[in-house]
Amino acid sequence: MILSGPTLIWRSSPARPQAILLPKVNSATDIEMLAAKLDATPETADTAIWAMMETAQGILNAAEIAAAPRMAGFVMGTNDLAKELNSRTRGAMTMALQHCMLAARAAGIVAVDGVYNAFKDEDGLAAECAEGRDFGFDGKSLIHPAQVAIANAGFAPSEAEIDLARRQIAAFEEAEANGQGVAVLDGRIVENLHVETARATLAKIDSIASLEAA
Repeated sequence: MILSGPTLIWRSSPARPQAILLPKVNSATDIEMLAAKLDATPETADTAIWAMMETAQGILNAAEIAAAPRMAGFVMGTNDLAKELNSRTRGAMTMALQHCMLAARAAGIVAVDGVYNAFKDEDGLAAECAEGRDFGFDGKSLIHPAQVAIANAGFAPSEAEIDLARRQIAAFEEAEANGQGVAVLDGRIVENLHVETARATLAKIDSIASLEAA
């Protein structure tokens, strides 16, 4: 469960949230203050923090925010960010999006792309999901149930990617069994880094299957 905003009430009955999504994060201090409150409450001993990255100051401080205590992920607040930057296009925010991606990957946390407001524009959403995935985002924020299937399809590995992942792993394991350091598949070298990506692809498929079965 993710709560929108720092609205956990410490004096109420225990909520035991898995994570809290903190809006308008400007610096690591914002995260540290919330982490201190979580540390002081037994019911939130394992609660993670996600940061809404939607201010100019927050974008500039992305690296320190990503490395703050209990941090588990970024969610790009593209609507608020566009307003603050006075930008009229998503393209104008490319630097901010990529900067947060770099910070998230350096800290080993998740990064989720911002919303697509025109919820009836399926083609536009699909295109923005594809762009977000190309940027490296792990998923996309949604504002309407109608967007779920399109976003899942956009961020899920394709059949071709799944097939390639399985064949890369098989080729590499065969090469290792034969005492070789690298494998060759379809005329291309397959190394450890490719196998790590391949295994992550298959793990994503398993995760999606588990969610859909729930």
